[in-house]
Amino acid sequence: MSDLRGLSAVVTGGSRGLGLLLARELGRRGSDVTVAARDRHELEEAAELLRRTHGVTVHTAVCDVRDQKAVDTLMAEAAARAGGVDIVIGSAGIIQVGPVGAVGAEEFRDAMDTMFFGALNTSLAALPHLRESRAGGRLALIGSIGGLLAVPHLLPYSCAKAAVATLAEGLHEEQAQQGVSVTAVHPGLMRTGSHLHARFAGDTDREFAWFSAVAGLPLLSMNAERAADRIVEAIERRRPRLILTPAARVAARAHGLAPVLTSRVNSAVARILPTGDGASGGTVEGSAVARSGRAARARLVNLCSRLNERAAQRLNQYSA
Repeated sequence: MSDLRGLSAVVTGGSRGLGLLLARELGRRGSDVTVAARDRHELEEAAELLRRTHGVTVHTAVCDVRDQKAVDTLMAEAAARAGGVDIVIGSAGIIQVGPVGAVGAEEFRDAMDTMFFGALNTSLAALPHLRESRAGGRLALIGSIGGLLAVPHLLPYSCAKAAVATLAEGLHEEQAQQGVSVTAVHPGLMRTGSHLHARFAGDTDREFAWFSAVAGLPLLSMNAERAADRIVEAIERRRPRLILTPAARVAARAHGLAPVLTSRVNSAVARILPTGDGASGGTVEGSAVARSGRAARARLVNLCSRLNERAAQRLNQYSA
């Protein structure tokens, strides 16, 4: 019997990808789950997928985590319906891929608004309810290995996730005396199909090719279903920190012990990535790059990204 059975849970960014799987895993362990996201159509598709395929009953709420009032309303309504809120997972996020000169300052603002301020808004709205939880509230914020060390061509994402990491660590220290556990989750590469909703800048075809291929490599990336199981288990056990994938753990350890060396390695990686630097010309969604037919990807790249494509089909990435 899971310790989460009968508890009320809220997952932001729960309409697709990792957030969808986290909602599924909570439901399978007996929690009453509310999934929140910005897109009503995606939410309806996600709820139908969870009910039909996995037998999980979920509730949906349209909510933009960048809007504090909207998140306050989300938590209040979930608490009123279920008699409280016991578990909250902040999983909403966006990914921008490209050299810093191509993404521009606006992409950094978007990343911070969605991931850092989204996590902050979610935490501030959730904590009063979690402190009142009879089971002892649990909060989890989804960071990334990219928040523990800078990743070339993912700088807006890395900056925002670094702020999330600091927020989760600080909240863990402050909220322990209130009976609320806070888990910082730092996944490495996962096969979630996120390349379809990532935004690409610069040489968009080549950026899309390398990102979708690397994110699908079996030895570097992790099965998303297994990742969700590990994350929910960490929340159940009230672990303060979880780093997923062996490669991510090695990278985090190496950066802590030899930051100059890891910086040089990343510099070498950056040299082999597409250039496409210069004045920002905006970003293009991965699904549009894939549909354009311009991305003449090599057979090896297509082979590497195949697992990621299958994950996209399972995890509601094509719903929009």
